[in-house]
Amino acid sequence: MLLTICRIPIPISAISKSKGYYFGGFPIKKDEGKMKILKKLDFVNNAASGESGSSVDFDVPFPSDYNELLQQAKAATVLALKDDKQLMEIEFPTAGLESVPGDGEGGIEMTGSLQLIREFCDLVISPEKATRTRIFFPEASEVTFARNSAFGGASLKLDYLTKPSLFEDFGFVSKVKMSDRVKPEDELFLVAYPYFNVNEMLVVEELYKEAVVNTSRKLIIFNGELDRIRSGYYPSFFYPKLAALTQTFLPKMETVYYIHNFKGRNGGVLFRCYPGTWKVLRKVRNKYVCLHHQQEMPSLKEVALEILPSA
Repeated sequence: MLLTICRIPIPISAISKSKGYYFGGFPIKKDEGKMKILKKLDFVNNAASGESGSSVDFDVPFPSDYNELLQQAKAATVLALKDDKQLMEIEFPTAGLESVPGDGEGGIEMTGSLQLIREFCDLVISPEKATRTRIFFPEASEVTFARNSAFGGASLKLDYLTKPSLFEDFGFVSKVKMSDRVKPEDELFLVAYPYFNVNEMLVVEELYKEAVVNTSRKLIIFNGELDRIRSGYYPSFFYPKLAALTQTFLPKMETVYYIHNFKGRNGGVLFRCYPGTWKVLRKVRNKYVCLHHQQEMPSLKEVALEILPSA
């Protein structure tokens, strides 16, 4: 008997919100000193005036919860949009801020992403822009699930990348022609977790080429697990088209928000909030300490085998 892997997200309880004070989208704790608040004010003022270059030195802390994470991702995305970045990536774990891919069951992780995407859209997309924003889910069945759960009542347009085929039990799906899905009034595309099937990211590249390049449109990939492609998880001999993305597609991408955890004795986390540097952090006595930072994204292999062990 053939078994079909279910990729419908599994309902879970809504993500809890933490209470706090916010200025310009950043949380301000009661006990923060005057100089820290002034730094935040300078960052917000620079961001509002479009001077994102002067905010590179702003030290964004590792988020304490998902509410703070979304606020940071919002600020990073707004700055990237002001800098006219067309292809963006947001990547972080959904089974817990200190988790790694696979810690949570696949359906639960997707549901976590689904709920966080809705909250992210509510923060970033104004009501008048909602009908000009198209969110692509991997399959049509997930669009139905989204409409009946987190995206119920939303004005955002929901769409899909692939559709089932007669050989779905073997992992095959039919590609959707992107030119047929996009409408002239669309301004922003957000692609939700396109990693379950290897064809999904190829369709995302097609979407970028056909509907974003040479236009004013923007595309955000949300939790696409692009590190699988970057690290060679898919052998180029068997997946030549997917491997080619490391040369043709991924170099054009700006990673505006990113968290990747490393477990074990030399554990730590690779963290970036645009337009800041890439930082390798380690948790020491419940506080994150920066061990290393650089302008370009290091490979996961470099972080795991060189930076963390030598820190």
